[in-house]
Amino acid sequence: MFFYLLVLYGLSQRSLRGAIMALAGGGLVYRGATAQTGIQEATGMNQSIKVEKTVTIAKSPEELYRFWHNFENLPNFMKHLKSVKVIDEKRSHWIANAPMGNSVEWDAEIINDRENKLIAWASVEGADIDNSGFVRFQPAPAGRGTEVKVVIEYNPPGGVVGSAIAKLFGEEPEQQVGDDLRRFKQIMEASEIATTEGQSSGRK
Repeated sequence: MFFYLLVLYGLSQRSLRGAIMALAGGGLVYRGATAQTGIQEATGMNQSIKVEKTVTIAKSPEELYRFWHNFENLPNFMKHLKSVKVIDEKRSHWIANAPMGNSVEWDAEIINDRENKLIAWASVEGADIDNSGFVRFQPAPAGRGTEVKVVIEYNPPGGVVGSAIAKLFGEEPEQQVGDDLRRFKQIMEASEIATTEGQSSGRK
């Protein structure tokens, strides 16, 4: 019952951020956030853009968590990011590409950090793009490595809706996150990023 009350509290915030904030203290963030996302879609409560992607990587949760947790590594595989600067244990500053050579910026705060398992974050007040989400690292079946699951929510800025926010980052958010995870897998498994599908860059 306590779990469902927390989910309902998150729903009252009308966003994935609400569920993350509500569930962080109880260690149920990724289950609760996923559940509330589905409920919101069914009821039409939330107009933000939500993306969920999973990839299996032939590395341990410890290795993947450690690399991801150093947020300054993220621009190595997240093509839309210009830079991420870690401010302290909780906060970091993000700069992303925008159309016509512009950029958008925000500070993000870690809301839930479970070593080798989960990192959940939310942008702080004043962000150009209000966003929140989590990445979960879970051992894959049959010892095949680690399932890396990413759930992200973008809240459109200044009333921008639909495809307009997708254009802000140059492609559809779902495709973008999928491509980012594919590059993350390549970096961690082969220490290189393929230039095209099925063709390596040739770097050693």
